[in-house]
Amino acid sequence: MKKSYRVKKEKDFQRVFDTGDSCANRKFVVYRLADSDQTHFRVGLSVGKKVGNAVNRNRIKRQIRAVLQELKPEIASVDFIIIARPSTRDLHHEEIRSNLIHVLKLAKIIK
Repeated sequence: MKKSYRVKKEKDFQRVFDTGDSCANRKFVVYRLADSDQTHFRVGLSVGKKVGNAVNRNRIKRQIRAVLQELKPEIASVDFIIIARPSTRDLHHEEIRSNLIHVLKLAKIIK
């Protein structure tokens, strides 16, 4: 994913956390902040140490990015942050995909 599609700075993360709304399921938490002046979405990923070692955390982030890449045309122009819960450690790609689509629909990021 290109850098323009990422929320990278701490102040941007804090703005989404402080003023955005959240939705969750058993595997992911999504904070969403609607910005009307953007031409595309921006996403931030957070996978904590409770999920596993660096290899597992990076695997989960890669799988989340792959799902977002295939859903790219359906995603609204918003800033959002995806937080993976520790129970995502044992999931396969299809399970991550279905859970992520579910929580993105709850947050009204995709239709």
